[in-house]
Amino acid sequence: MNARPSTTISPVIAPPVIADAAALAEFLAVARRAGRTIGLVPTMGALHAGHVSLVDAARRDCDCVVVTIFVNPAQFGPNEDFSRYPRDLDADLQRLASHGVDAVFAPTTESMYGPRHATYVEVAGPAVPWEGEFRPGHFRGVATIVLKLFNLVSPDRAYFGRKDFQQALVIQQMVADLDVPVEIVVCPIVREPDGLALSSRNFYLSADERRRALAISQSLQLAKELVAAGTTDAAVVRRQMLDLLAKAELQVEYVALADPQTLAPVEVIDRLSVAAIAARVGATRLIDNELLGPEA
Repeated sequence: MNARPSTTISPVIAPPVIADAAALAEFLAVARRAGRTIGLVPTMGALHAGHVSLVDAARRDCDCVVVTIFVNPAQFGPNEDFSRYPRDLDADLQRLASHGVDAVFAPTTESMYGPRHATYVEVAGPAVPWEGEFRPGHFRGVATIVLKLFNLVSPDRAYFGRKDFQQALVIQQMVADLDVPVEIVVCPIVREPDGLALSSRNFYLSADERRRALAISQSLQLAKELVAAGTTDAAVVRRQMLDLLAKAELQVEYVALADPQTLAPVEVIDRLSVAAIAARVGATRLIDNELLGPEA
């Protein structure tokens, strides 16, 4: 009797981790000499399917994909969750293992912000309202670390999620104003089947809080339905969104209906607009947004 041939299953290998700038430069120099295009996906770790969707987009577009994992202290306020922000590099690497990532850059805080670090990037314009009002200094930290990563990687394209709608605008503004030679690619929001936008901070939610958090995406869907049905008065739409959020006993920081390029408030939703929400569910702060109007 002939023996049945054995089947060997190749293990999925996690991408290599680079921790210092010199090694990163050496790795990227090899890619550039080979004429490879470089895609960058900046993250703070605690990766979920939303992050993976950015990686997959970069993999489709670029020859070499670099993911950065760095919890950036400069974008957290003094009373925010920097110390307890979820960190699990091994789990992140396993999540990335089957998605064609060429390297993960995971620097230390000390290497990114030396003891004499004194330079930061200030963005006005789209950085002023919304998160700029409720998280002073947040975009200063975001713009600084993103520009540092752009300088270290020199990517052809960099990938960001639309869930952080304002952040993407701020980065686009910085890139345009400072002539940074990178294409910014903004990818769609990824949601759970019940509509909750994926976020690393969802990790904090209790079962009851997660149920109540659904009011955020539900209020955005309500706004979309109202506008699609012919309601164009922004005040009417906003009031109904606030009513729904109040029923879930969320602590609302803002509900904004605005121009998607300038973030200026709109009174009439007769063109493409954005609805954005920041609210606290217990101690957890969540953000979400949805495009509204005839072009959405």
